[in-house]
Amino acid sequence: MALVEVDSVSKSYPRREGLATRMQTVVDSVSLTVEAGETLGLVGESGSGKTTLARMILGLVRPTRGSVRVDGTSVATASGTEMRRLRREMQPVFQDPYAALNPRMKVLEIVTEPMVIHGSEAGMATGRAALRAKAVELLSEVGLDASALGRYPHEFSGGQRQRINIARALALRPKLLILDEPVSALDVSVGAQIVNLLRRLQRELGLTYLFISHSMPLVRYLSTRIAVMERGRLVETGEAEALCASPREAYTRQLLEATPELPAACGGADSR
Repeated sequence: MALVEVDSVSKSYPRREGLATRMQTVVDSVSLTVEAGETLGLVGESGSGKTTLARMILGLVRPTRGSVRVDGTSVATASGTEMRRLRREMQPVFQDPYAALNPRMKVLEIVTEPMVIHGSEAGMATGRAALRAKAVELLSEVGLDASALGRYPHEFSGGQRQRINIARALALRPKLLILDEPVSALDVSVGAQIVNLLRRLQRELGLTYLFISHSMPLVRYLSTRIAVMERGRLVETGEAEALCASPREAYTRQLLEATPELPAACGGADSR
């Protein structure tokens, strides 16, 4: 069974036009699956509906029509207990690494917050010493050391802040990470380091990724399969190499032609 099942999902919002109000559809009858252990790349221009679809999978937005199931549980109809379990099993990493961090919290508090909220239900030790030891372990996994624990987000570079976001996302050992443009706010070389970090973490921890981007070369590099969205609709899906080598849709060809090739750093060893 697929880890994520999206079945004919649509999302519409009311939009004012003069004195009238009409419904604007931003996601239109999308169906897709994400298999355990794979990376599904979701690619399309800004405004194509990628982030709205991701928010419906996370349970942050309710579909107008259709259904979303994660690990066999309907997100829309899940009970409070079921939803808390799903929150532990799927975690987001957002585009802006600074906006995603509370500027008033130190890194120790940021990274351990999920364990404070959910840890006892997940069978984790939540004493002060245990939390600190786990925070050190998480930071090590993303290439940071224990000296970061007592510092605030503004004291770090953009790439370091994104590593902290990833560490927090890994705190509960989720099955699924939803990565929404996680390197688009970073410069090219730092973004390449984060991309290679994500590849290594997936290999070592057996993670499943939904990777959202407007960059076709980046999605091709990271993904097992690719799903292409245009104006709210899913227009093409396929194995990453096959789809990029022989795209069926003109829109997919335009995306391939419009984005530059990846920097050489993306092909090398992970740089910590």
